[in-house]
Amino acid sequence: MAKNKNVLAFVMAGGEGSRLHPLTADRCKPAVPFNGKHRVVDFVLSNLINSEIFSVYLLVQYKSQSLIEHIRQSWTMARFMPNHFVTVVPPQMTNGPEWFQGTADSVYQNIHLIETFKPDIVAVFGADHIYRMDVRQMIDFHKETNADVSVATLPVPLAQCDQFGIVEIDPGHRIVEFKEKPKGDIAPMPGSSTHALASMGNYIFNADVLLAALRKAKATGESDFGKHILPSMVQSHKLVAYDFNTNEIPGTAPYEEHGYWRDVGTIDAYFEAHFDTIGATPKFRMTNPEWPIFASTDPSESAQIEDGTIHRSVVGSGSIIDGATLDHAMLRRAVTVHRNARLEHCIVMERSVIGAGAKIRRAIVDQNNDIPPGESIGYDLERDRQRFHVTESGIVVVPSGYFQTQVSRTPSIGGVPQGSDLAMQTAAAGHLPFQDSPPQPAPPALSRNPEEKAAV
Repeated sequence: MAKNKNVLAFVMAGGEGSRLHPLTADRCKPAVPFNGKHRVVDFVLSNLINSEIFSVYLLVQYKSQSLIEHIRQSWTMARFMPNHFVTVVPPQMTNGPEWFQGTADSVYQNIHLIETFKPDIVAVFGADHIYRMDVRQMIDFHKETNADVSVATLPVPLAQCDQFGIVEIDPGHRIVEFKEKPKGDIAPMPGSSTHALASMGNYIFNADVLLAALRKAKATGESDFGKHILPSMVQSHKLVAYDFNTNEIPGTAPYEEHGYWRDVGTIDAYFEAHFDTIGATPKFRMTNPEWPIFASTDPSESAQIEDGTIHRSVVGSGSIIDGATLDHAMLRRAVTVHRNARLEHCIVMERSVIGAGAKIRRAIVDQNNDIPPGESIGYDLERDRQRFHVTESGIVVVPSGYFQTQVSRTPSIGGVPQGSDLAMQTAAAGHLPFQDSPPQPAPPALSRNPEEKAAV
């Protein structure tokens, strides 16, 4: 397929992410860190750029400052190529002082961008999922089937149907019914007795069809693609279901899970997805030169490991490991782990210090925490619940900055007290990543549909 010069993409990146709290206390869901140096939004943006879709508007809303800074620092396109851009678009409030009310409303409030760009096709994608996808293959399918709208789909267990938009199709992949978060019994998809076909929240529209649908929805007070627009279009337009499992990504290793896709909308799903990416034969390999997931620029020094025991872990740049034990640990940048500390099935974010002898398991430690020596987290869940958020499965989340820097008791690096602001900048080789923004007033609640909430 030729380069997609006539394709305009909208990425729904305004998700509140309430189910990820406290990780979303000071940042929006797409800005939540993932793996060693990525953020969740990097996956959809990488998929679009790798698919040669270079014109991307990122619609933001909830606690968006850290996301805006990440895009500014990491996703700058060449200024001499005017149709190559990743541009952040906040609510324009062109129709009054109101926030985005849903996925469709967020695009409608920016309808002038479509009218000015004059694309043939508009891609509307969510920003909250971990996956690789060649969007060109979906566009090819859209054109071959003469569709007005194509919906990316994948099988989900029948028990989870109430979390998704569920589609029913005929033998030609045409959608004959679109049910939003259906309750009760659902007929399984063709060829299966245990799964139904669910929308991934990724859509391809003919531009003229989208413009007409948005104007009609505005006139009737409808605001969501999954809840309103797509179900109403089933009878009047040709909607087709694109099978995500047919999408082929170059460079995929034989041991990887085919069609890997994870909605990381809950603490448990977010936690487990990290451990799908580590080890010699992960389910999802972060390093694929033929289809890279682009990350923030990182001038930090290499990690330093004095000694210790490390098993199936990721150690981010600028980190220091001094006689500690790491077992299924995911350390982001500039993390220091002191002697005899033990991290087991943990995610530790930027500029955190793990004190000597501290023990942490099945936990997420957000950025800028200085865990005291001998501290224990994840071993006494009743005590942990008195201090932190603990999920039903027992994952402990330590909020950003909960443990303040203990300068007086930490050793020094090059004469600078470790844990101080200067030491943290030194460990990051002079590069201090943007701090997530302080709390902001929340906009009005959007649709409670998981698909729509994940997208807007």
